[in-house]
Amino acid sequence: MFETFEKIKELAKKRGKALGQVEEDLGYGRNTLYKIKNSTPNAERIAEIANYFNVSTDYLLGRTDNPAIAKDDKENAYLGPAETELVAAFRNQTQNMTEEEKVRFNKAIESLMVTAKTLMDDDSKWR
Repeated sequence: MFETFEKIKELAKKRGKALGQVEEDLGYGRNTLYKIKNSTPNAERIAEIANYFNVSTDYLLGRTDNPAIAKDDKENAYLGPAETELVAAFRNQTQNMTEEEKVRFNKAIESLMVTAKTLMDDDSKWR
């Protein structure tokens, strides 16, 4: 995740902030951002950092050179941690699929979600 770390460093510099100050602003422990050099941060952490700098998570992950959040994607820019993890999991599982396969995969996931919601609504089935 060296590229992600470099993007964070660049964004901090543009704001005139040291990485330590960014860590403090985000409520992270010391050297948390430096650890990103050699490890993969979870989706929640990436989303927090992206929101802090007002850039897309795709930019932080090196998937695009455009730091701006797409206007059509503004709603997704404010996903909560659970939703962000779900989007990351979807992208991970579908990265080698065609668009047609992604559509079919998405329909299958939607069906599973309906079933999961039904089970959650009837709490007795979880005991």
